[in-house]
Amino acid sequence: MAKHVRKGDTVIVTSGDDKGTVGEVLRVDTKDGRVLVKGVNMQTKHVKPRAQGQAGGIIQREMTIHLSKVSPVVDGKPSRVRFVTKSDGSKWRVAVRGGKELGQVSPAKDAIKSAAKSAGKKK
Repeated sequence: MAKHVRKGDTVIVTSGDDKGTVGEVLRVDTKDGRVLVKGVNMQTKHVKPRAQGQAGGIIQREMTIHLSKVSPVVDGKPSRVRFVTKSDGSKWRVAVRGGKELGQVSPAKDAIKSAAKSAGKKK
């Protein structure tokens, strides 16, 4: 199923401790419905030195948050996403706020058929 955010999108956190934070989506886990956003949900981990001469320390890294807590940013504000099928059969993600196209979900049906035919001829 198509999700409202994809890797590389700029999103804003809509709820939780990091509400209002804007960041880039680094990873989307569709199975668990979670996303990894750059600079959001930072967790601290204390690391022991594991080898001779290796330094231990405190590291911070991003952890995933639920998919429903983020929305794509359009003109600096969060927007919901609509899925629109165009006349050629291609499917696009479109922001409700302003109607900006956010990206293509699937190509035109004609392009899929022609790609399948050309792949069959090459064999």
